[in-house]
Amino acid sequence: MRPFIRRWLSRRRTGAVYGAFAAALSGFACQGALAQAPAAALPPSGYPAKPVRFVNNFPPGGPSDLLARSVSEYLTAQTRQPFVTENRAGASGNIGAAAVAQSTPDGHTVLFGIDTTFTVNPHIYPQTGFRPQDLRPLMIIASSGLLVGVHPGTGIKSLRDLIAAGKSRTLNFSSGGNGSPGHLATQIFIDAMGVKIQHVPYKGNTPAVTAVAAGEVDGGVLATPGMLPQVRAGRIAALAVTSRERSRAAPELPTVAEAGLAEMQIEVLYGAWIPAATPEPIMQWLQVAFAEAMRRPETQAQLERLDLFYAGITGADAAQRLSETSARYARIIRATNMKVE
Repeated sequence: MRPFIRRWLSRRRTGAVYGAFAAALSGFACQGALAQAPAAALPPSGYPAKPVRFVNNFPPGGPSDLLARSVSEYLTAQTRQPFVTENRAGASGNIGAAAVAQSTPDGHTVLFGIDTTFTVNPHIYPQTGFRPQDLRPLMIIASSGLLVGVHPGTGIKSLRDLIAAGKSRTLNFSSGGNGSPGHLATQIFIDAMGVKIQHVPYKGNTPAVTAVAAGEVDGGVLATPGMLPQVRAGRIAALAVTSRERSRAAPELPTVAEAGLAEMQIEVLYGAWIPAATPEPIMQWLQVAFAEAMRRPETQAQLERLDLFYAGITGADAAQRLSETSARYARIIRATNMKVE
């Protein structure tokens, strides 16, 4: 008999499984505590009872997709039950979110995505297909800035050049979809600088980046992890990053604040959400298991490659962070008259 099965059966017989689980969770109210989670925490009795779906509400290849697959690989190995990642892209994440919101709240369906599904979409879509309160944050896993980039053929080499070009002619900027961080950042730029930019939404960050690299559009403000490979290949000219600090992967790039555009500071929050009625023991075990998965050296290396910063924020702290972000974006959306196109 495998050791982890023997330990589980022993604890179940003594009635200590939930006691051990609760002890493992003590002190996990903040990010720092989560980073010290004990290894191989035991799941609640009877969970998972079948394959678990990680629904990523954006196309394959993006950071949220890679995070989901990394966590699913780890949990599959730990539980001997498949954790399968599937992509349900469309409507700026609304389609995938609606699918998870309508699923049975038993912990066998988890949403992976970014904060804008909850912090932007409710402000710009008349109907999202789900109620935000039907899902609650499992964890804000990581954060990342955006990168302002243009096709080299534009001749634009700096934010100052970009502003000058945008005042003399209309530029086309791609984004990962209506209401995406790139859309939001582009609208802020238009409003702050008085430039002429036509927003061109795509179904996810990856095709939006490809459009810039191929010259289908002039540029975009897109997730740094997806942009950097194209920058390194010379197919995109990088101008700045929207994070508070310089990118770890491209420290030579200035921040928008350093360029005098602090109002353009935007970070993408990558996270996981579950149906609100999911039993608390399952939610808590998943939080512990996610922290374990993210603590692995190979996952830490992946975060660095993707230029992501681990957050590990759960519970009330995660809800508050999302609420504050939503309030900020609501003010921006009203001020710029941003709408679904």
